[in-house]
Amino acid sequence: MKHLIPLLILLSTTATFGQDAPTLESQTSLLDVYKQGGWMMHILLICSIGTIAIAVYCSIQITAKRMAPKGNYDTLLRHVRENNIPEAYSIATENDNAFNRVLSSGLLKYNSAEPKHNKSSMEQAAADALDQEDVRQLIWVNYLNVFATIAPMIGLLGTVTGMIKSFDKLKTGQSEPSDLAGGIGEAMTTTAGGLLVGIPAMFFFFFFRNRLTGLISKIQKDATFLIDVASGEVKLD
Repeated sequence: MKHLIPLLILLSTTATFGQDAPTLESQTSLLDVYKQGGWMMHILLICSIGTIAIAVYCSIQITAKRMAPKGNYDTLLRHVRENNIPEAYSIATENDNAFNRVLSSGLLKYNSAEPKHNKSSMEQAAADALDQEDVRQLIWVNYLNVFATIAPMIGLLGTVTGMIKSFDKLKTGQSEPSDLAGGIGEAMTTTAGGLLVGIPAMFFFFFFRNRLTGLISKIQKDATFLIDVASGEVKLD
């Protein structure tokens, strides 16, 4: 019986807290939490909007459908296989995508009078164009890394400024919990806000960077194969 009394007290206390909790939650809205973080929450909001916008852009642009369509490759392979290089170059320049820009740069160096139809120059031109495509898309992916880096730092700065406010209250002799709540609330809110922005931004950075690496590798492989066919090194039945 003596062990049961403390347990009943604990249960009654928990039940009382559970009844009061919804009332406290209903008094604090998301906007109130945002305002509690101070002016640095505005910067974090901009970072979050930028992260979402770039993630949406990358999800649309960094895809096989956009950068290296399968049907497009089959059409170009048929013309290169038939040694119809002018037609293949014309199709590559008319349809704007990363693979076509790489291949058209290589086919531009095609010269039937040269040994292997000037293969070395075709490969070099295609490699240069491939580097440009990689850099073009990587610029946007790297912005995700920027947001993933600076958002937690801004949150940390808000933590420091919030604690400074709390210590200023203590210095003036205001040591009641209500006096310190504002600074501590700002510190915790900005820290959480920075992490809520930084963690998804870091995830999207690695996700789209790996996807881009895979697509660039595929474009390089396909373009090299078509150049090998155009140069005559690879014969297709």
